[in-house]
Amino acid sequence: MSHMGLSSGEVLALWAVLGVAVIGLLYALFLARQILSKDKGTPEMQAVWQDIRAGARAYLNTQLRSLIPLMALLFILLGVSVLVVPVSPEAVETFCEVPQNVASRQELLEYACASATWWIAAGRAFSFLLGASFSFLVGYLGMTMAVEGNVRVTSAARRSFSEALTIAYRSGTITGMLTVGLGLLGGTIIFMIYGKSAPDALLGFGFGGSLIALFMRVGGGIYTKAADVGADLVGKVEAGLEEDDPRNAAVIADLVGDNVGDCAGMAADVFESFEVTIVSALILGIAIAAQRMEAGMSGSEVIKWILFPLFVRAVGVISSIIGTYLVRTDDEKRDAMGAINFGYYASAVISIVGFGIVSAVYMGGDWRPFFATVAGVALAIAIEKLTEFFTGTEHGPVKEIAKATKFGAATTILNGLAEGYESSVWQALSIAAAIGVAIFLFHGEPYVYILYAVALTGIGMLTMTGNNVSMDSFGPIADNAGGIAEVVGLDEESMKVLDALDAVGNTTKAITKGVAIASAVIAAVSLFGSFFTDTNLVLERLGRPTLEGINVAEPLVFIGLLVGGTIPWLFGGLMIRAVSRAAGEMIEEVRRQFRLPGVMSGEQKPDYARAVAISTRAAQKELLPLGVMAITTPIIVGLVLKAEALGSFLAGLIVSGQLLAVFMANAGGAWDNAKKTIEDGLYGGKGSEAHKASVVGDTVGDPLKDTSGPAMNPMIKVINLVALIIAPMVVRYQGLNVGVVIFVLILLAAFIWALSISKRPSEYGSAE
Repeated sequence: MSHMGLSSGEVLALWAVLGVAVIGLLYALFLARQILSKDKGTPEMQAVWQDIRAGARAYLNTQLRSLIPLMALLFILLGVSVLVVPVSPEAVETFCEVPQNVASRQELLEYACASATWWIAAGRAFSFLLGASFSFLVGYLGMTMAVEGNVRVTSAARRSFSEALTIAYRSGTITGMLTVGLGLLGGTIIFMIYGKSAPDALLGFGFGGSLIALFMRVGGGIYTKAADVGADLVGKVEAGLEEDDPRNAAVIADLVGDNVGDCAGMAADVFESFEVTIVSALILGIAIAAQRMEAGMSGSEVIKWILFPLFVRAVGVISSIIGTYLVRTDDEKRDAMGAINFGYYASAVISIVGFGIVSAVYMGGDWRPFFATVAGVALAIAIEKLTEFFTGTEHGPVKEIAKATKFGAATTILNGLAEGYESSVWQALSIAAAIGVAIFLFHGEPYVYILYAVALTGIGMLTMTGNNVSMDSFGPIADNAGGIAEVVGLDEESMKVLDALDAVGNTTKAITKGVAIASAVIAAVSLFGSFFTDTNLVLERLGRPTLEGINVAEPLVFIGLLVGGTIPWLFGGLMIRAVSRAAGEMIEEVRRQFRLPGVMSGEQKPDYARAVAISTRAAQKELLPLGVMAITTPIIVGLVLKAEALGSFLAGLIVSGQLLAVFMANAGGAWDNAKKTIEDGLYGGKGSEAHKASVVGDTVGDPLKDTSGPAMNPMIKVINLVALIIAPMVVRYQGLNVGVVIFVLILLAAFIWALSISKRPSEYGSAE
């Protein structure tokens, strides 16, 4: 690491960061051993659990096989993408033997060597595989431990509320610690190898994680909602059955879907946010370092802007370890939400103290980065409170929706829409306030400092990633535990324990979705800033005028803004259509099996495997087309409309995506919890007309909150990362020559093919 100009203390600190990442992974292993030592309950519980485990593993194994060809193609293309323009000056300094007469940055811009080009090409391609592998690993292992935990929670509920809570939360914490441990490990290793040229490789790392997260979010969301909608509409509304009645053929598919959607999908989603904020912070930190070097500064005055984000990330891992281990309650209080909140706020306090120590010791009295990270922590807490207000059962919005169920499904849906729309406004304003803090802190400095502060805000917001993922995974683990109990007919007292945990899990899932969306927006804004930084570096390298900003009065630039704003709506509509198609097949299958002799009487066990196969097949069909559209769209816009319009395209995408994602997540969460308040006895309870209306509202909201809304996060980041990667190509190829036109036409054909596949008509009746 001598090529980075680090002091011995900085080298030691960097190794310490790597050590913290390993400690996070060891903590996950420690918790896994704890969970696996618990008993799995009765043979009947284990039989249901085996069905859930087999279905979840089969789905993710199928998904992995379907994605390998695309990953191989992108591995090659990412390596080749480095050959488009000369490598960065930092790469030249790191990997070339630079002659003594080449000293200034301008001279480095004009100098290149094959060694630097090949190092960066290999780094970007292999980092892409590393990011994709880590993202999939986080989802797969996290889902596996969630499935291992659910049956143990069911068993523990017969003995103790506190034991059931501890097993459920710590099973989720394994996923959380894998997320932060692997995210910090990958980013730190790449930085230690590549030094100041690390952003070139980290782009691949972030893109790999984001793309896998998109696929896991989309696939898992379609899988779980196909099963959930089918099970609810036929089982609850038509047949009048309970939530997880074993006579319902879709019940196992529904329980599997909770794991592949919320556990695997959320883990991969937050993992890539964790990656992307580091990528953008390092890119912007290196840009600041370059400016300070030009101003004659050296040593720690330069390198601290690069290392500070890594040190802050390490503090977050430590705070998550401590905070998550503090989550516990007793059998008298039974305050699961209070225990989880205590651990969350403990992590927040520890993080802020840690940030202060790092700033005092390392940043030389410059407290502005510290306040930027604290603003991120404050934003996370604000988003948590806003989401809890709009989706929690004890607050006004959900009570209003529940009241509207007395007048039918139409008023239920209208009230949910209204609450969802309003919630988007307040979350957007909260994000704007956090960005405003970044502007205030670095007022008067070059704009790259402000963008760097925004990236630090994202890092601060994701400081409690371990806690957030733990809270999210806790939801489906508790839900699965209750489902297993329902299927095997557990006693009433144990069911009360599991119902209480499930109610808390619904709130924690909604909260973490809100945090995930906000973190996606902050990460995207950081990448947006990195896009301008990198674009201007390439323009500078090619001797062209740099971009000072985006002028939306320019017609082509405004077109880019409009096109960017449409993308979230297109994706959202296609994903809801996919759920509707899959749910139609599931409904037909459940109805068919209800007509079979002995199923409704309980004498004949339903064919759960057929329902699982329907969800698996439906989810796999949708992955590739949506991925193709996410990758091709920014390339087409950039090559046809050019760099400034591509920038406005990203701006439109971020704003539109944030508003739509929050609306869908919160409206769906509010409908869900309104239904649960009625199932608890409000307005006539289960079987009443109000209950039927609430089920319709929940069914409408399910694909919004669990498929389309969450998938906006990785989609926004994938498109931003693709734009960042292709920026050199867009800048270099200004004219539409024959080669560029042919390439654009190929991409356009791929987009049209993908769109036609996603818009194919429903195939109800295909099930035998």
